[in-house]
Amino acid sequence: MEKILLSLLSLGGMGFLFGAVLAFASKRFAVEKDPRAEAIREVLPGANCGACGYPGCDGFAEAVASGRAPVDGCTVGGSPVAVRVGSIMGVEVKQKERVIAHVLCQGDCHNAVNKYQYKGIQDCVAASMLAGGPKGCSYGCLGLGTCVKVCPFDAIHISDGSIAVVDRDKCTGCGKCVEACPKNLIELIPESNLVQVLCISKDPGKQVRENCKVGCIGCRLCLKACQFEAIDFVDNLARIRYDKCVNCMVCAEKCPTGAIYAHFAKRKVAFIHENKCIGCTACKKVCKFEAIEGEPEQKHRVLPDRCTGCGQCVERCPVNAISLNVREH
Repeated sequence: MEKILLSLLSLGGMGFLFGAVLAFASKRFAVEKDPRAEAIREVLPGANCGACGYPGCDGFAEAVASGRAPVDGCTVGGSPVAVRVGSIMGVEVKQKERVIAHVLCQGDCHNAVNKYQYKGIQDCVAASMLAGGPKGCSYGCLGLGTCVKVCPFDAIHISDGSIAVVDRDKCTGCGKCVEACPKNLIELIPESNLVQVLCISKDPGKQVRENCKVGCIGCRLCLKACQFEAIDFVDNLARIRYDKCVNCMVCAEKCPTGAIYAHFAKRKVAFIHENKCIGCTACKKVCKFEAIEGEPEQKHRVLPDRCTGCGQCVERCPVNAISLNVREH
């Protein structure tokens, strides 16, 4: 009995001693945390997607607090989060437009041809190693879902036609899919831009036609139709200049293959508020589509069939008498 008591007392004493040593060490050698890191962590979305380049939101918060990461480095949170992080760090942050991913290819199984049947690993990187993949167009989407696998937000899926499609509402613009695509087919673009060239083929037009019904054939009709110098041609391929594009969508109407996508459901039309119009004709003079009629010092009106919703008249009107409304379909 005495031996048992001595053993218990010895073990209890050792436990108390070790506990005291650990408690002392935890306070003596504790690494002090920057309280701003904790505050930043609280305002982050908590996606832990790693798109910022750091291992999760905790790592990013500590990096910002220590000055190793920019206050607007969280692509998922976007400008609202950047502003809040900037406030914690005492830095003024300018609002930035949200960006979303777009797959620059429409060559699904209905529009594009394959040069062979692929039965290997269901991964775009693996497939692309075999003669560039099964697609006849060497630039086309392979549709094996490598981008889908890396998306932390379930914002990409493979369509019935075996091509990647982005869900605009779910996309956070983190860029994971952009990095994963072996064909460099995915691009981040401003959310407000409603026109895109969905093709990156640099092949001659004849070869594009042989491989895909909806590829850019380099006909330059879009370039001729654009009134705002918003289209460039590089390597036989049309590219939208997002800094100049006004979403008039005329280029998409002229494209003979449908290679230029336009979100026509969101196309706008100008409306002149008669109670404000002074008949100065400024809107009529600036309109490139002859979509406004009216005599000087008289109320003007918009011709909806000609209006493309480019918004130039809105900017030019000196009395703010014109607004843009979503067109009724």
